[in-house]
Amino acid sequence: MTDVPRLTDSHCHLDFPDFGGDTAGLVARANAAGVHRMVTICTRLRNEPAVRAIAEAHEGVFYAAGTHPMSVAEEPMAAVDDLIALARHPKFVGIGETGLDYHYTAESAEAQQVSLRIHVAAARETGLPLIIHARSADEDMARILGQEYRNGAYSCVMHCFSSGPDLAKTALELGFYLSMSGIATFPKSQEVRDIFAAAPVERVLVETDSPYLAPPPFRGKRNEPAYVAHTARVGAGVYGLSVEEFAARTEENFERLFTKAARGTA
Repeated sequence: MTDVPRLTDSHCHLDFPDFGGDTAGLVARANAAGVHRMVTICTRLRNEPAVRAIAEAHEGVFYAAGTHPMSVAEEPMAAVDDLIALARHPKFVGIGETGLDYHYTAESAEAQQVSLRIHVAAARETGLPLIIHARSADEDMARILGQEYRNGAYSCVMHCFSSGPDLAKTALELGFYLSMSGIATFPKSQEVRDIFAAAPVERVLVETDSPYLAPPPFRGKRNEPAYVAHTARVGAGVYGLSVEEFAARTEENFERLFTKAARGTA
């Protein structure tokens, strides 16, 4: 596969039923598209064993786990010690996804904030990056991330970034990363592209968030890791780079943030 640049899908959900258990096919198609590495995300801690098994079965697949903010009201509250224990697995490379979502689940805002702080503490303790989901909660998100950083440094990626410029500015000032998903490829997402254009390319990752948010020409269909190559082409245009250069930069960024995954593929 020397004719395609190497890429990492920094956020996908290979355990979701949308894929029908065809993990081997997903990984093979991703590899053919130049996507040599994936981080599959567990959104409910009770599903961690199944997500872990996927990572163990495929050389280029790593995983992270946490309680998604939209699931906080339905799941037992995560514990810092439990997340730290999970992080001992050699293919466990990040804490989350966690965060705040007031678009669909504003009624659990207080519990979401408690859960977020627990995940921050685990990220701080383990040295693994925090993986943040933020929707319709920019002010609280910026406030909590800043407060917690002052309590002790930690690393973080704002996954599938589609929030406003103020939250982007806060995240970047804290040394965090922004991850570009298929949202940035949509015709009506110029504001999102503008936010990325204003961010240093050294702080950008790419992802699919598959099975969701497929980029054109697959929009409206099931997304999968192979399609991160289409998002990378758009990202290259945002920064005025060749696809090869943009891919190389995002690879460097991923390995700087997800150091454990970088060691696992050295």
